[in-house]
Amino acid sequence: MTCRISLLDGTDHTIKVEKRDKGQVLFEQVCSHLNLLERDYFGLVYCDTEGQKNWLDPNKELKKQIQGGQWSFSFRVKFYPPDPAQLQEDLTRYYLCLQLRDDIVSGRLPCSFSTHAVLGALTAQAELGDHDPQELGKDYLGQLRLAPAASQTQELMDKIADLHSGHRAMSPADAELHFLDKAKKLAMYGVELHSAKDSEGVDIMLGVCASGLLIYRDKLRINRFAWPKILKVSYKRSNFYIKIRPGEVEQLESSIGFRLPNHRAAKRLWKTSVEHHTFFRLVSPEAPPKRFLPLGSKFRYSGRTQAETRQASAKIQRAAPPIKRSASSCSGTKRAPVSANNDSPMKEPTTVAAPAAAVAAETNVNGVVTTGKLIGLETPEKTESAMEAEPAAPVTKSDSDQTDYACDGASSPSESDREEDYTTDLKTQDGEEEMEMEEEAAVVQTETKTITYEAAEGEGDVEDATDTGMLMSAQTITAETNSGTTTTHITKEE
Repeated sequence: MTCRISLLDGTDHTIKVEKRDKGQVLFEQVCSHLNLLERDYFGLVYCDTEGQKNWLDPNKELKKQIQGGQWSFSFRVKFYPPDPAQLQEDLTRYYLCLQLRDDIVSGRLPCSFSTHAVLGALTAQAELGDHDPQELGKDYLGQLRLAPAASQTQELMDKIADLHSGHRAMSPADAELHFLDKAKKLAMYGVELHSAKDSEGVDIMLGVCASGLLIYRDKLRINRFAWPKILKVSYKRSNFYIKIRPGEVEQLESSIGFRLPNHRAAKRLWKTSVEHHTFFRLVSPEAPPKRFLPLGSKFRYSGRTQAETRQASAKIQRAAPPIKRSASSCSGTKRAPVSANNDSPMKEPTTVAAPAAAVAAETNVNGVVTTGKLIGLETPEKTESAMEAEPAAPVTKSDSDQTDYACDGASSPSESDREEDYTTDLKTQDGEEEMEMEEEAAVVQTETKTITYEAAEGEGDVEDATDTGMLMSAQTITAETNSGTTTTHITKEE
């Protein structure tokens, strides 16, 4: 069969394979064509007969996955690295930038006006080089897609051109590194969304990312379940379940259920959760379970984890491969991984995040950083603990529908009635203990107060103001836990 592959740069590539070949054969040929070595972050997407997008399984035969229709695939980023600066090669970062630009233009990665301008200026520097209107022309940005069609206004283009002029002499590789450093802080970075309903029948979106499962309602994040808090994920028919680890106060484990459109959608969400947890949390993938009766699914993520990928990337010795950008002939240069604001994949802002409104981090004139200003939506501020107590209520099952998550039973149900389960392992590549996450979950109240005083003009020189201790701004952060209270004061005196 002839397969048509849509690449991230907008071009198409055709590859001939046998129907009985496994998905890994096709994926390896695509990566070889792209000269890509750090390929574990990427995957191939195809559409089934119902028009739903699925990730190509590398361990299954192609003919069993592609049933009817054209053999068309899209090469995409599957696992978004929490810190792109740790990628070994500029070529890998280039393909990640192409994916993020497509996410921004399509609206999957919402941005504010200022973020669009900053990222657009870095994109122009990477693709077009230094700002030179005489050589490039007055409307030189028109050849680039920098924002959704509704947002790419003339005002935005003028702002991007103004910021682009300040990036003179910046290499394309450095511009892309700065682009990724900005993009990884966006609220919807690396979140794969799935449509669902909660126990009350309200439409919600379930997001799977490197840090855990996220729940959105009306384009606003209402809850977050980090991987260490999740004991098991499973699905039965069109329902998806997660079992939550009990906290210090609770004595019993709780299960939360969500209804997906159909059985295939529930299984798709379950497989995505299994793959993301294994890739980002485990040192090595788990072997498929060995069961006497063929109950449930034997699916497990079989590729390399992020820890194994980083070890393999450190052994790359080849010269930096050339990068063919859209309007520049600059080649990427290989560099050692640079940790630019190395954020842990488990870090999460303590404010509400929204898919349709970007969370902006602003720094005031006194140097005090205030995060969580919601752009585009006006909602009351909530603490992390308050949000995690809000979402879908635990699902209660009747005796007739009670099913063990371990799939113990004497009879073998049909595939549509089987319940697939996957128990998450608390072992991580960083060796962190589960008590760390339980202590983080113990926060029950967070209070932030900011006080600012303006100094009167003409009250003497700077030394006099310092002696008198003129208070310019003060920020007090109080966090109460079950075991004590922590208060942090941040002051600025002049």
